[in-house]
Amino acid sequence: MAQLEVTIDRNSPVPLYHQLSEQMTAAISDGRLRPGDPFENELSLAERLGLSRPTVRRAISELVVQGLLVRRRGIGTTVANSVVHRRDELTSLHDDLARAGRSPRTEVLTLDANCVDEPAAGALQVPPETPLVFVERLRFAGDEPLAILANWLPPQFADLTRADLESDGLYNLLHQRSVRPVVAHQTIGARSATGRERRLLGMGTSQPLLTMSRHAYDADGRPVEFGDHCYRADLYAFDITVHER
Repeated sequence: MAQLEVTIDRNSPVPLYHQLSEQMTAAISDGRLRPGDPFENELSLAERLGLSRPTVRRAISELVVQGLLVRRRGIGTTVANSVVHRRDELTSLHDDLARAGRSPRTEVLTLDANCVDEPAAGALQVPPETPLVFVERLRFAGDEPLAILANWLPPQFADLTRADLESDGLYNLLHQRSVRPVVAHQTIGARSATGRERRLLGMGTSQPLLTMSRHAYDADGRPVEFGDHCYRADLYAFDITVHER
């Protein structure tokens, strides 16, 4: 059983369990850990990294919930055989497309640093009259329009520019400003497209949209982003792997 190289930064604001789970996820994504590989048990991993067993157990449990690891009685923990195209993780669509080799391109439809929106303010836990940063983008995979991404951000991100948003993913831009979302609540659904959405996405009248709303928080539980996104259902899918407990 190969031992995964892990670096833990105890001075980082990112929780230790999340640092560990991120590095385990990366090892599965890049093939260092392959489907069916046995995974180091939590006691051995805790002792080797100088972490508590509850910390390691929580990191492993995150990957089990995401469908990346499987626990089997009498066998132990192994890397899951199923491939998940979009796991329950905090990445931007820009990063997902780049990772899949699909050449992301962005057109900024709206950038408003003085947007007053009561529902978004409620999601970000600020007073209703707070001027928020509203960003609406049309995301392409190559030359094909794929998604319309609407995001509301706290006033501290008023320095974002169109050039920033066209060249990078939103979460990378937040990281560059020392803000790191570490947990989010997402709701996935489907609905009919509006006329504007059909025009922007090049859709027929009968084609449905996939939708996702997301509230993201930093390590201290502060809201850092509220998103309302829609995707062409014929070009995009949320894949979820479910295992029996």
